[in-house]
Amino acid sequence: MATLTKLRRTAAQPATARRPVRRAAYGAVVAVVVLNLVAALFTGSGEPGTDQDVVVAGVDATTAALPLTTTYTTIDGAPPDPAPQRTTTGLVVHPVRETPVHDAPGGTPLARLPRTMLRDVGDTWVPVIEQQAGWLRVLLPSRPNGSTGWIRAADVTEARTPYLITVHLRSKKLRLEKDGQVVGTWKVGIGKPATPTPAGRTFLMAAFRDPNQAFSPVILPLGTHSPTLDTFGGGPGTVAIHTWPTADVFGTETSDGCIRVPAEALKKLIDVPLGTLVVITED
Repeated sequence: MATLTKLRRTAAQPATARRPVRRAAYGAVVAVVVLNLVAALFTGSGEPGTDQDVVVAGVDATTAALPLTTTYTTIDGAPPDPAPQRTTTGLVVHPVRETPVHDAPGGTPLARLPRTMLRDVGDTWVPVIEQQAGWLRVLLPSRPNGSTGWIRAADVTEARTPYLITVHLRSKKLRLEKDGQVVGTWKVGIGKPATPTPAGRTFLMAAFRDPNQAFSPVILPLGTHSPTLDTFGGGPGTVAIHTWPTADVFGTETSDGCIRVPAEALKKLIDVPLGTLVVITED
């Protein structure tokens, strides 16, 4: 298992076209992408997973033709999360190669987990929710919400994140913990009744900086989607955490499903490594 230092080193490193939001003191370097890649996630331009160049040895043509599990895709037959409110040990994994996702240990392959979620965004990190000999059950970023799958333990790098993010929908609060200690609790804005923020377990999937928009200096997409909207502005309907220009939205149900947080909260959240568990509860 990788140490927290290893998690920092194996996260995406800045390239010429991007620079890090901030280097976490303990964990992953959060990748940052300029406007065109923010647009790719939220407006649907761009192609997820097209830079995957390594497939698990011995995968047959049928498996190779399976869809990539990304925020753009729906994985039919993916097992639902058996405990959508349960926390984990903090174990997160990054595939060292494009790896098949199965419906059970040694079962039918349903999809392929890419090494990166979107071209140039950064490494894929997903949380582990269950383990069996040689196999890991992980949360997937695809629809339907709460999708899971089993991957081979031999195909990933392991690390642990000390963080946990909990969003309480009824009280409209977000709590950030580190090593079981509360870092902060903030009032947040959530989805309108017609476009609710989905409850359940998900994870911090990516992080973007878009200097050409004013509503949030950093956007943190999650591995979950609007349950009522197929798209946000032409994109895949990915729910995200971000700030908002006015404070009157905090404590209200006014978004299209995203979680709007105060600037103080975002400053803490950008230190959280990718793959960290996010539990969205109804309370």
